[in-house]
Amino acid sequence: MSVDSVVHTIENLVNQVLQNEPDYFLVELKIKPTNNIKVFIEGDNGVSIEKCVQFNRQLYKLIESNNIFPSGDFSLEISSPGIDKPLKLERQYAKNIGRLIEIVFTDESVKTGRLLSVSKEDLMIEEKTGKGKKAETKQFVIPFSNIKTITVQIEF
Repeated sequence: MSVDSVVHTIENLVNQVLQNEPDYFLVELKIKPTNNIKVFIEGDNGVSIEKCVQFNRQLYKLIESNNIFPSGDFSLEISSPGIDKPLKLERQYAKNIGRLIEIVFTDESVKTGRLLSVSKEDLMIEEKTGKGKKAETKQFVIPFSNIKTITVQIEF
């Protein structure tokens, strides 16, 4: 079985595990050459450790029962992507409306602003510059075609 077909098969199994859990969705799946499977799941209201453990147990059994790794030689990790990982899916953008994000454009330039809204084609941010009486607020509509990555910024 090729790596692509193994990834596709495991993605189907993840979606099978999540089919009765509409608040959760698959963000990314990676398989290392050592058969270490990393599954990144996000939830509309976050993902608890307990949910990750539950999904891990269910998925592990499905991988075993489908005999994807006949030798049984694989490991499985399920987690949320983490705040430092770039957003990948539209559903993640909607979840982060109101938060500060950093956008790296396809030309490598960078802009930071508060995510105001998201559509299929673009997103809108609000950027504040200056302080006091010189403070300015501008809104920008940015097409996804111009964006390389978007990362949520941690605010203190």
